[in-house]
Amino acid sequence: MSPLKKIGAFTAALTAAFAAAYGVGSAVAPVDGGSTREAAHASMADGDGHAEQGSAAAHTPGGLQVSEGGYTLDLGTASLAAGTRTTLRFVVRDAEGAPVTAYRTEHGKQLHLIVASRELTAYRHLHPTRAADGTWSTPVELPEAGGYRVFADFTPAAAREGLTLGSDLAVTGSYAAHALPAPANTATVDGYTVRLDGTLAPGRESDLTFSVSRAGRPVTTLQPYLGAYGHLVALRSGDLAYLHVHPHEEAEGTAVSGPEVAFTATAPSPGTYRLFLDFKVGDRVHTAAFTATTTGHGH
Repeated sequence: MSPLKKIGAFTAALTAAFAAAYGVGSAVAPVDGGSTREAAHASMADGDGHAEQGSAAAHTPGGLQVSEGGYTLDLGTASLAAGTRTTLRFVVRDAEGAPVTAYRTEHGKQLHLIVASRELTAYRHLHPTRAADGTWSTPVELPEAGGYRVFADFTPAAAREGLTLGSDLAVTGSYAAHALPAPANTATVDGYTVRLDGTLAPGRESDLTFSVSRAGRPVTTLQPYLGAYGHLVALRSGDLAYLHVHPHEEAEGTAVSGPEVAFTATAPSPGTYRLFLDFKVGDRVHTAAFTATTTGHGH
């Protein structure tokens, strides 16, 4: 399948990384017409959305390594307090240890930062700003204490392909364990109901569709967000392997803005995944979360 067709799912490379995107029904096209990075993510053959890397690297899920391809995520903020707005700082360093100061723009941003709790009950999609010296920073407030994983998704200007690097973050405070929410095909957020149609299978592509409604009525006023009408991140329960996906490219002349956003993804292994769908309505971004388990067996 061509990269563009694969992108027709939320940008996907859930294969080696930990696929978990869904998309069926009417396709929603990337507003910006797609990108090279989207094509890589859509490949799903390497787990972290970076196709053609070859060897063992091609089979290492995204976000599980703090260093890859000569680049290292140097998290300057090792811990922060729960419920407190704090500035999170970090630097991406090259093979010589120098801060990286030149990046390619992907989906409207030079770098996407995801912060998720190990229990996958807290999630933030952030877009930090970069100082001239290469230091990235963003304000963040995390709701609960515990272990978190920070994912930096970016493409250095000097690199041929994108990377997703991960590092641990400790959030202090009174800790209470949370069980992973049970699998369900509907989620409610900010008065919107999102339904997921389709199943995730290991080792092969799956089509999935997210349908957005409010008060029982389909929402047809979705707004572009990061160059598309939907944005999906999937994390594998257990190790938080990372996958970033984007919606199907839409057929020419059939522009739609909801209620459906379609995706294609491949789970890298049998297991349970947590899916976070960002969609924008009324100039506000909403995030619907789903727990999904794979069906069938891997190759």
